[in-house]
Amino acid sequence: MTPLILIVDDERSNLEPLERTFTREGWRVALADSGQAALEVVRRDRPDVVVTDLMMPGMGGGELLRAVKAIAPEIEVILMTAFGTVEGAVAAMKDGAYDFITKPVKRHAIVKSVRLALERASLVAENRSLRARLARLSGEPADGGLVGSAPAFRAALDTLRQVAPASATVLLLGESGTGKELAARLLHDLSPRSAAPFVPVNCAAIPETILESELFGYERGAFTGAIQRKEGRFQRAHGGTLFLDEVGDMSPGVQAKLLRVLQDGVVERLGGTQPVQVDVRIVAATNRDLAGEVRAGRFREDLFYRLDVVTVRLPPLRERREDVPLLAATFLRGFAERNRRQVTGFSDAALQALVGHDWPGNVRELQHAMERAVVLCRGDVVQLEDLPDAVRRSAPGRPAPPSGTLTIAIGTPLEEIERVVIRETLRQTRGDKNLAAQLLRVAPRTIYRKLDRDGEGRLVEPEPDDAGAPDRA
Repeated sequence: MTPLILIVDDERSNLEPLERTFTREGWRVALADSGQAALEVVRRDRPDVVVTDLMMPGMGGGELLRAVKAIAPEIEVILMTAFGTVEGAVAAMKDGAYDFITKPVKRHAIVKSVRLALERASLVAENRSLRARLARLSGEPADGGLVGSAPAFRAALDTLRQVAPASATVLLLGESGTGKELAARLLHDLSPRSAAPFVPVNCAAIPETILESELFGYERGAFTGAIQRKEGRFQRAHGGTLFLDEVGDMSPGVQAKLLRVLQDGVVERLGGTQPVQVDVRIVAATNRDLAGEVRAGRFREDLFYRLDVVTVRLPPLRERREDVPLLAATFLRGFAERNRRQVTGFSDAALQALVGHDWPGNVRELQHAMERAVVLCRGDVVQLEDLPDAVRRSAPGRPAPPSGTLTIAIGTPLEEIERVVIRETLRQTRGDKNLAAQLLRVAPRTIYRKLDRDGEGRLVEPEPDDAGAPDRA
């Protein structure tokens, strides 16, 4: 299908020349003279690329960018402005802009930018399609093994997909076993760095005395036993992604050296004097409350803010019980094939126990339970007795909530429905109340009024672990 380009500018004299230029390129063109009008086109027609002015009355180009990415992360956005600055360009890129072009716009520059944006969108779509097809052929789940349809989980997954093409540092929060490494691998696989190495480091599993040399490398003779130079994980990940798991367990000394790498983009091997330039995207993960660790003096505040650029919270399994049957079936199929067993499903009692269990070990605990069930199952259906004792003791008959992007029970008071819808919209906009108001088509003061209804504004704000992204309101 011919690509659709949406041009947004409050001045008609700027719209018409771009319309003629893009039409001559063979592209379909839609026009909008305001951010709100542009959102209507985005919702209705899903353009491939949005080209928008930055300075507009009402909803400016920056707000429109964030709104488009909240509605359809796959749409590429190009910003135009007569007041171009390096700071503005950096801010736009962090919010997901594809390009930042200064006015007066040169025809060849804007055409080249749109063409490259279309190529990128096409490659990303093709990559996702191929991954999904391979997953179906291999019987493995798509999205790097991240499976689920619960609203909080889908919101996290959408954020991962949205930020994957950028180079911004990502901080993954979640309990042990929620799939933080799978999320980090998904970020890498969907990024332009996917052909380069993905290098994981478990900061809690490596002794403090060894972690520094593992990260930064060492020169021959740097310490007893250093018989030759060794590259660190940073150098091994050059051009790719370095995943720092359990980053909250780092010692103060290693934190200081990590901060320098993040600031300067260089590492120094132990015993060396020559700095080595590295190009690495950092994805960090922790099950700790890093903000609390900062307050307690156990984690550097300046390092925390370096890591806390984009924060994604992976919800525990007890908060997305509707996903348990799908996850269990996925693991069951995989372990049955691996062990050459004809195990195809669950009895009602077994499934009720699976859904009723709180899963303190999260997805990893469920995975181990499914491996055990496949090995112990005597027939083709997993029975209650095939499950671990802790799961069998779970309350039988506890039903899974219905799946879907947002589920509201019949009879829910309208006031509560408003709170639920606002809360989920705020999660999608990462706490940006003005942008949430734009998406919900209400005045920003309406969001503030409903936030303040309980006196402290806690009813509809993102959960504490979701609060890593700044509130732009």
